[in-house]
Amino acid sequence: MLSKGTREGDEKLGASLKSGVKLDLKMLIEELESIDVPSVFICPISLEPMRDPVTLCTGQTYDRANILTWFSLGHNTCPTTMQELWDDSITPNRILNQFILNWFSQKYLAMKKKLEDVQGRALELLDKLKKVKGQARVQALKELHYLVDSHASTRKTVAEKGGLSLIFSFLGPFTSHAVGSEVIGILVNLDLSSELKKNLMHPAKVSLLVDIMNEGTIQTKMNCAKLIEMLLMEGNGSESETQVVSSLSLLVGLLRLIRDQKHPNGVLTGLILLKIICSHESVRSSVVSIGTVAQLIELLPILNNECLEIALHILEVLSTLPEGRVALKECPNIIPNVVKLLMRVSESCTQFALSILWAIYKLAPKECASKAVEAGLAVKLLLVIQSGCNPVLKQKSAEFLKMCSLDYSTSILISKCMLTTTIQ
Repeated sequence: MLSKGTREGDEKLGASLKSGVKLDLKMLIEELESIDVPSVFICPISLEPMRDPVTLCTGQTYDRANILTWFSLGHNTCPTTMQELWDDSITPNRILNQFILNWFSQKYLAMKKKLEDVQGRALELLDKLKKVKGQARVQALKELHYLVDSHASTRKTVAEKGGLSLIFSFLGPFTSHAVGSEVIGILVNLDLSSELKKNLMHPAKVSLLVDIMNEGTIQTKMNCAKLIEMLLMEGNGSESETQVVSSLSLLVGLLRLIRDQKHPNGVLTGLILLKIICSHESVRSSVVSIGTVAQLIELLPILNNECLEIALHILEVLSTLPEGRVALKECPNIIPNVVKLLMRVSESCTQFALSILWAIYKLAPKECASKAVEAGLAVKLLLVIQSGCNPVLKQKSAEFLKMCSLDYSTSILISKCMLTTTIQ
């Protein structure tokens, strides 16, 4: 049963129209595309809200553009009932059109008022933050953090009203973790200027970020990691940047975040930042020294595909170091676990996994070849060679297969591959 709306809603709509605000139905539908719409407003053909409802002789109503398209395809039936039309005329459904316009108009005006209220509240909080301290400041920051996180309009308001510099000023040598956590949660949602990013790269600020990340909740850890990622993405190669990526405390904190399997988003956030850090050659030895290789290898079987690809990329980078290769070789069941990843997720994963196996092979050729063949490496490599992978990966696979087959006779290698007579 469709209602014409409450008296209050109609009064708001009337006031809006009198004030000269033009509420176009097409614009309203586009602005409110994410809300649930009453089924009676939906066109049975497009399953989208009707902008110009018209009714056929069968009594069924459709959007004008959709039913005209149906007719242009040579149909002479009602799309819903499949009855043949005895009258091909279409009648504008003005009552339904008015219902649709009223409903969308009221929703739009309510949304607009809510946004105005949110923006007004954000300005009140910015003004309040200039005056309060202690727990009152924490509460104000917490509310502003929520608004910034939930409403894009609030982010714009904070930026335009000078809120960035005010919020940034709360990060100092005596900042409590409670204040710092909320400030970081706000900053990570905003577009930061290059100057502000440069100031955040100051060693004292970075040290505070890392401390808060190591002591905070999972959401705080993720926000700190994302903010540090934003700073490193500037990629200016400054001394400050080198100090950031060289922080052992940061690396240890990232590994804690990555190991927390209860929060998959945290794992992904941590891996993304670790990948960026590993792009700095000078810090790779430190990354290996804190046990990163063993911990990532242990996580490989339980990571989702997106995280798995990043983790393998990091391991491939670390395998370029002598100590990285040693760390890989010492991991239990490393070779069978990596062999399983060939041709499993993506071409990139296969490439990273093959590079890791090559690195171990160079360190211990006979041991690696034996374990790899027993784990089914030959089958996987043959699949790579026969697939549509890039030529470089195919060539690398062929070379590795040749190296691993040196200690086997043809008949034994074929039996290990479990190949059909045709493929042999």
